[in-house]
Amino acid sequence: MKQFNISAFEVYDKQWALVTAGNTNDYNTMTISWGGVGTLWNKPVVTVYIRPSRHTFGYIENNEYFTVSFYGEEFKKDLGTLGRLSGRDGDKVAQTSLTVTPAGESVTFEQAETTLVCKKLYYNDIVKENIPEDIRNKNYASDEPAHRMYVAEVVDIITK
Repeated sequence: MKQFNISAFEVYDKQWALVTAGNTNDYNTMTISWGGVGTLWNKPVVTVYIRPSRHTFGYIENNEYFTVSFYGEEFKKDLGTLGRLSGRDGDKVAQTSLTVTPAGESVTFEQAETTLVCKKLYYNDIVKENIPEDIRNKNYASDEPAHRMYVAEVVDIITK
């Protein structure tokens, strides 16, 4: 496995990332700013959090693999577009400068500096009542269901 050196407390929150599932003919992607990297069950893993209302949720649910990809600052506007628009409404990737490309059993984008190819290991829905009130009020004020947390093994790391 290749080295993956990041600032773990900033890579999602400040740099953002894309989570993508499907294949080059049928995929969806979305910008994420929550996540983690680490080790679980003696495996390198990532965690991502996706609300059931997001179009990407169905793609993650229906595929065993997905990718988490990271980009240079010059793609921040594109990641903003992919976070703001829904794939339900059309080809949102066409409104960016990104180009889809295969990545193992999933897809990523040619412009990614680093792509983690991930195999789902575990998921669980966040229980709002178990979250401290101040965080719950800020992130879960609506009646919309909470995020589903996915833990996935990193099976490959693709770098430029």
